[in-house]
Amino acid sequence: MSIAGTLYLVATPIGNLEDITFRAVRILKEADLIAAEDTRHTGKLLHHYQIETPQISYHEHNAQARIPQLIEKLNAGQTIALVSDAGMPGISDPGYELVCACTEAGIVVSPIPGPVAVVSAIAASALPSDRFTFEGFLPVKGKARTERLMQLATAPRTMVLYESPHRLLKTLTDLQTHLGSERRVTIARELTKRYEEFWRGTVVGAIEHFTVTEPRGEFTVAIAGYTATPDTISEAELIQQLEALIAQGLSPSKASRQLAQETGLSKREIYQLSLKMKQEEE
Repeated sequence: MSIAGTLYLVATPIGNLEDITFRAVRILKEADLIAAEDTRHTGKLLHHYQIETPQISYHEHNAQARIPQLIEKLNAGQTIALVSDAGMPGISDPGYELVCACTEAGIVVSPIPGPVAVVSAIAASALPSDRFTFEGFLPVKGKARTERLMQLATAPRTMVLYESPHRLLKTLTDLQTHLGSERRVTIARELTKRYEEFWRGTVVGAIEHFTVTEPRGEFTVAIAGYTATPDTISEAELIQQLEALIAQGLSPSKASRQLAQETGLSKREIYQLSLKMKQEEE
């Protein structure tokens, strides 16, 4: 009986080809096969480091058909290196379903750490980084997008999301609507590449800047968490935040308790407001 191979999750550069570890290069050279999101894109990296390991495509459009093939090869004792176009496979990239299939089959999954855009952006954002949440890409439109933005409106931690250039202004406008004009943001463009750039300021300032300066390249957006004081928060804002928490599935009581902790206001007063909301709905 053959011993199953290992699936390596190999982090690759997010821009600058020099941002790869010695271990990652060794694994890519020693693996029996490289499963790549885009074989042409990965081919440039392999050529740069003189890696001749054969490739096979693995992306969101062929994952269901490809997973059984890769599992069969792994069960036969082969080692496979999974790579995405940039960063760590499985982080807003293909990989999650293959990792699940491997763990269910008892196949070893080993991460080879390296560059990740979200970590690079938060480290240089000048926003609190001791606790943060990663939101990936926001839903593109509709109810799902609105609900996610309502959830983010009262999140107390720094948030990081990815955005494409043609949707950046739309996302900033939606952030202004749901989080307010003065919420602090740091917008990282083309991380680790030649034209790497960080823009820091408020949401309204970012809208003004990118209205004049056409967004180009890939963006990572860090957003300051929600903060409030009893002196500055209005009843309308409290109602909006209560609605967002209740929409997430919290009971009025639990939503009131969480909001009281975040704002410093009395839980009893907030709960009374939630009862008022309910009466008005009825």
